[in-house]
Amino acid sequence: GAIVYLEGGRRKVFVQYAKRIVGRKMYGGQSTHIPLKINTAGVIPPIFASSLLAFPATVAGFIDIPWVQSMAKQFAPGGIIHIFLYAILIIFFCFFYTAVVLNPVDLAENMQKYGGFIPGVRPGQKTADHIFGILTRITFAGAIYLAMVCVLPEILISYLNVPFYFGGTSLLIVIGVALDTVQQMESHLITRHYEGFLKKGKIKGRIG
Repeated sequence: GAIVYLEGGRRKVFVQYAKRIVGRKMYGGQSTHIPLKINTAGVIPPIFASSLLAFPATVAGFIDIPWVQSMAKQFAPGGIIHIFLYAILIIFFCFFYTAVVLNPVDLAENMQKYGGFIPGVRPGQKTADHIFGILTRITFAGAIYLAMVCVLPEILISYLNVPFYFGGTSLLIVIGVALDTVQQMESHLITRHYEGFLKKGKIKGRIG
């Protein structure tokens, strides 16, 4: 339940568009919002983190030197060093991926270009700083949640002998696919309902 809630969780940044007149038409004046996901990176951070941690073991498979083999064992899944580095790398890649995908400066410039502004915040750099602050807070929360989801199964399996058959990454993929399927079904049902409403309106218009 908590994973489903956080995977679908969004922080809405409200944006107001100023009214502007072009020719005889008036544009803008409406308010909307930018939905910033708590977990913007999805399953990318744990995949990157696990790939990096698997690299020493892969190298050790080709080098038959005792100290290299010993070092590779330290990075084996279930070990304390592996779990600690796994969590740190997941948090790092969450921030890295979010910084690549969402640029607060670009968002602020595009918003200003089309006459949009965040109520109570000056356009331009102040808006970029405001969005950056929000992104930092929600990304930190999302990174901690993602690290816990991925690390907890390893702790349960390695130290508490709990038979946990789903890894954190697998769990995130299954829930992500399920949420996308539900959203597509909802949008499809809304479209069908809207099309049916239009057809009824046309029939009534012809009868009238």
